[in-house]
Amino acid sequence: MASRARVRAPELIGKGGWLNTGDKDLTLSDLRGRIVVLDFWTFCCVNCLHVLDELRELEERHRDTVVIVGVHSPKFVHEAEHQAVVDAVERYEVEHPVLDDPELATWKQYAVRAWPTLVVIDPEGYVVAQHAGEGHAHAIEKLVEELEAEHEAKGTLRRGDGPYVPPEPVATDLRFPGKALQLPGGSFLVSDTTRHQLVELDGDGESVLRRIGTGERGLADGPAERAAFSEPQGLALLPGGKVIVADTVNHALRLFDPETGEVGTVAGTGKQWWQGSPTEGPAREVDLSSPWDVAYFDGRVWIAMAGVHQLWTYDPETGTVRAAAGTTNEGLVDGPAAEAWFAQPSGLAATEDRLWIADSETSAVRWIDREGVVHTAVGTGLFDFGHRDGAADQALLQHPLGVTALPDGSVAVSDTYNHALRRYDPATGEVTTLATDLREPSDAVLVGDDIVVVESARHRLTRLRLPEAAVRVESVAHRTQRAATEVAPGRLRLDVVFQAPAGQKLDTRYGPSTRLLVSSTPPELLAEGEGAGTDLGRDLVLADGVNEGVLHVSAMAASCDDDPDIEYPACHVHQQDWGVPVTVTADGTARLGLVLAGLDSEA
Repeated sequence: MASRARVRAPELIGKGGWLNTGDKDLTLSDLRGRIVVLDFWTFCCVNCLHVLDELRELEERHRDTVVIVGVHSPKFVHEAEHQAVVDAVERYEVEHPVLDDPELATWKQYAVRAWPTLVVIDPEGYVVAQHAGEGHAHAIEKLVEELEAEHEAKGTLRRGDGPYVPPEPVATDLRFPGKALQLPGGSFLVSDTTRHQLVELDGDGESVLRRIGTGERGLADGPAERAAFSEPQGLALLPGGKVIVADTVNHALRLFDPETGEVGTVAGTGKQWWQGSPTEGPAREVDLSSPWDVAYFDGRVWIAMAGVHQLWTYDPETGTVRAAAGTTNEGLVDGPAAEAWFAQPSGLAATEDRLWIADSETSAVRWIDREGVVHTAVGTGLFDFGHRDGAADQALLQHPLGVTALPDGSVAVSDTYNHALRRYDPATGEVTTLATDLREPSDAVLVGDDIVVVESARHRLTRLRLPEAAVRVESVAHRTQRAATEVAPGRLRLDVVFQAPAGQKLDTRYGPSTRLLVSSTPPELLAEGEGAGTDLGRDLVLADGVNEGVLHVSAMAASCDDDPDIEYPACHVHQQDWGVPVTVTADGTARLGLVLAGLDSEA
């Protein structure tokens, strides 16, 4: 095994304390002898959720040697609330210890710059690898196998049960429900996300009529009692009465027939889409990525493809899917569909002339018209959020997950992290608050003069009367709390560090295997260096007179098995988006290093 620099892992500290440990505080000395994988995550981040799923198999196969520790590092103010972290750990079935680090203390100690980031610590307590982004599970497993062999031989590997202690289960009819719709007969169909089921409730919104799905995570078609889902979310009623289901973690669209109870699969392969994969074709042959919501608009099913920051469509007549809007770059850019940028679109609502979009990571409400042009109604970008009513260009939301079209042409917004129901009125250009003291509302259904809200973190549907006047709330504005990197004026060298995992090499069979895209907020921050290229290093020039902003960096690298005896080498895509707040100062750095993947990398 190649020798590495010996860098002692900093201690794990977090003001919020520990979860999934039976109320015990853990230290690195408690974990000595085990291979530790730190997963720096935050629960708003779909890439972080992808990594949780990637790590499940590693966690199971190496349960007696590997301890995964989630370090929850919040972006939004709501994510710094301890109870919200407790809820998220249950919601996403995190089955390893989690350190709640609301002040980013451990994040800073490990010099982390992006969600998600994985850090590997060997059994003697030294950092041996760091990986930003998703797609690194294969590389980490190879490293784990090497570390197991090395430290078994040295006598420094300690096998046995890990420190994970599962929480006590709670009995409720719903558990973190995601989306809902009203069926023609008046009952409600709800995606019971954490229990991997659909639940039909009576018109009272409380009485359970039936459950669809086994309740175990899986991908299986058939009758209601044998079908299986994995964290289903969005629901859309088709003209014939059947329901399209966004089966999020299965990366699939399912079709549910309320009359027969049968469940089928109409789109997706069950595998996650990666850069370079097809973006159109027969629906069962094209990969999808975390479809979060669906809506029937203009003769097609539109898909909020949160995992790749795009909108896709599924055509039930032809059985095909295609990417319809968004470039896969994360941000807020309006214009023609093919040029627009989104950031985890998570809620959709169709009207006669437009499709409303809850663009969660930009805390925005957006819409696309029938001509295929994307517009922003509320929201300014990835790092500004809060609870402020008033003119739309000044109003603030916090990570909304749902939108609901209202009869007067306005839209109700499930303003999830503000625990509120908001309203945007295109006629006046105003944002108001309809209701507060909800708990992580994720969707709402219009029922006559009432609106039924999915209170996800209260595990219920809540019926509200639409008020004639909005609730008044005090304005609050926030920016993401990460400290800005001080950079020198003028020329700034950007280097994305990527080292192919052991046994792999960059895949250059079909041309360059790396990609780098750079932009900024405000756009005036960069005088030179914006745009796309294949080199993972680039010279940027900061403009005079702009003293702060955010550099948006998106990097991708593809690597394949480096063994001439393998006829069909396995290939892996590594990708990550960074938003790096910067402040221009005379004493700032002239180099910005970001680690995509590397061993003992000093960025």
